[in-house]
Amino acid sequence: MFITYNPTGIGDVLIVPLKQGDVNHRVYETFGDVIKIMDDKGEVYGYNIFNASSYLSFEKNGQMLVTDELLKDLQNIFQKNNLNDELNIDTTPKFVVGLVLDRDQHPDANKLSVCQVDVGEETVQIVCGAANVAAGQKVVVAKVGATMPDGLAIKSTKLRGVDSNGMICSREELGLPKDPTEDGIYVLDETEKVGEPFTF
Repeated sequence: MFITYNPTGIGDVLIVPLKQGDVNHRVYETFGDVIKIMDDKGEVYGYNIFNASSYLSFEKNGQMLVTDELLKDLQNIFQKNNLNDELNIDTTPKFVVGLVLDRDQHPDANKLSVCQVDVGEETVQIVCGAANVAAGQKVVVAKVGATMPDGLAIKSTKLRGVDSNGMICSREELGLPKDPTEDGIYVLDETEKVGEPFTF
């Protein structure tokens, strides 16, 4: 999961999004520097932490992955502001190095491929729309449960009737600068180790 700190664009505020989706009737509760954002049924969509730099040191601005250490820091901020909510965030790596073992044509879509991808502990099937995907490539896989930098939540789904469990990512989808020589998925160097977390 990503959180965002962009002091130039939005000020000294840390944005902690938990759920994706439009909330028609937002409800806000204030706990010191923490704003809790909910819908009218009480479902929590996220938090905004004001004066964030007084609680945390930021090595860089923009989006950052939530680690175990950062999760503890966020919980401490909640406690300092008398907010007793538990942040149940899965911090296991959701972006990993994968190896495309096999690529077949989708039976019902000319521009889609059905790939078998080794992600370390298991092999998953992913439907991919990139023209440059091929067996033998090492790629970045967003596993089920990942949240992309643009807020898209990765879920198990069916694409034109075929099961897909994850996403093979492009540079742009990862929020990285586009490589003018590369069109499609981000193909990694052969030295990358399958199953290892991908660091942005």
